[in-house]
Amino acid sequence: MAHTQNHSMRRVLRREIAGTIGLLTDEQDFRAMRRYRTFAFDDHTTYLQQVEALLKTLAAQGGHTTVALFDPEEYAEFCAESGLEPDTPVSRTRFTAQLAATGPTVPYDGQPLDQLVPDLVDEAVRRATWEYATTLLARTGTCATCGEDIGRASFVRAAHLLTRVVDTASPGELHLVCSVSSAPDTLVAVLRTEGRTEGAAHLDESEALEFTTVLALGIATRSACGLVMRITAPDTTDRVYGWRLRGDDLEPLTAGEVFDAYCTDIESGDLVSPESGVDYCVPPDLGDEEKGTGHTH
Repeated sequence: MAHTQNHSMRRVLRREIAGTIGLLTDEQDFRAMRRYRTFAFDDHTTYLQQVEALLKTLAAQGGHTTVALFDPEEYAEFCAESGLEPDTPVSRTRFTAQLAATGPTVPYDGQPLDQLVPDLVDEAVRRATWEYATTLLARTGTCATCGEDIGRASFVRAAHLLTRVVDTASPGELHLVCSVSSAPDTLVAVLRTEGRTEGAAHLDESEALEFTTVLALGIATRSACGLVMRITAPDTTDRVYGWRLRGDDLEPLTAGEVFDAYCTDIESGDLVSPESGVDYCVPPDLGDEEKGTGHTH
């Protein structure tokens, strides 16, 4: 009787434990891990199928599982810095545990793996963009005239501009894209809001932080920077607005400029076919400038 009760209690406790699975999303990373003798898989497709089956089993048992992006190069560095033997399951488990706390992760909610993998890769790109932009922002130094921290002042200013853009938008779901031409690559941040009728929009904190950081980098470095916003609302045509950064302020784009910006691929510069049922518009007035909003020098 006691044995049965203990077994039942342990089964209940297992449902209270959150787990993380480190996932090798592409063939190249998978091949890199095959050099380890204790890595049991030899086919990437079979590996992904087994991971998905495990995720479904854990979900059926009532467990909560997140999936982390497993990078073989980062794993090798982790083992070298920690003095661990990389060719052991224990070391891989310890690395995955660290990913759960510090790396990009996506919760498993029953979605198919071909949907989860792109979401995980997008999350990794978002995290890398934020870290890179933060590093560049920290290197901007101080103003030679007043001694103000340029990166900090630019971040405050960017947060204010974002607030003005979101607060003056008409009701609906917002999709904002900020791009900054920063050598050697163009940095892109995306921010989505839930549909709202009145009052403040609900922003995802992580997305808002990344978006603000990328916009702040454009302000601090005086780089070419643009912002495009799309508003989707029931029973109405989607509207697209745009601004370019001028110094530390946003200058509205004309409808034609918004069309050109929205229908051009940021990475390649190639034209993208315009969508039907979308209006490209002059942005709404952002309102009067307020004092104490982190103007940069």
